[in-house]
Amino acid sequence: MATWAHMGFQDSASPLMEQLIFFHDHAMIVLILITTLVGYMMASLFANSYINRFLLENQTIEIIWTVLPAFILIFIALPSLRLLYLLDEVNNPSVTLKTIGHQWYWSYEYSDFLQLEFDSYMIPLNEMESSNFRLLDVDNRTVLPMNTQIRVLISAADVIHSWTVPALGVKADAIPGRLNQVSFMITRPGLFYGQCSEICGANHSFMPIVIESVSVDSFLNWVSSSKDD
Repeated sequence: MATWAHMGFQDSASPLMEQLIFFHDHAMIVLILITTLVGYMMASLFANSYINRFLLENQTIEIIWTVLPAFILIFIALPSLRLLYLLDEVNNPSVTLKTIGHQWYWSYEYSDFLQLEFDSYMIPLNEMESSNFRLLDVDNRTVLPMNTQIRVLISAADVIHSWTVPALGVKADAIPGRLNQVSFMITRPGLFYGQCSEICGANHSFMPIVIESVSVDSFLNWVSSSKDD
């Protein structure tokens, strides 16, 4: 989860987030090279009094400063397009989770299991324990198996919400009357926190998301115990 004054990404917990971080680093290298080159050229103008008469009215320099940025944009665009297709790919999901946004809580339904659905509310301040995180912990965590392809169907019952878990590289709008879909695979166990990322009313800041990643055996045991309850 994000910590105070942390300026980078959260540690990835899915292959998609790893690819997003790789692309970010790739784009930042290109931007740093461009900024350094342009900065050096601008700084050199203050101390350099020389002039090149062939560059005053010449097509050569215009060709260079048109073609070079085009190649740079292609160098950024191709990995970006690849990543966009990866994010939209759905690979034979083993578990389907239906998520519905409400004002101001989330409800979940495990479509592969009968009668397994619940609401997830933020834990209020007066009910928190010392181990809880303020504004982030919920009364019912969303338990999902790791190393398993997960499909999440996202919608809303009232206004537009956004189901977002940064560590998984997942963000999708929850829109009334529309069903959006995201797919991911969690690569390690743990708790992964998210929040609604679309302003949805007075308590927009108070509808967090908590994903609990467990082994497949622990997940099946949780499903059995949840049905018994």
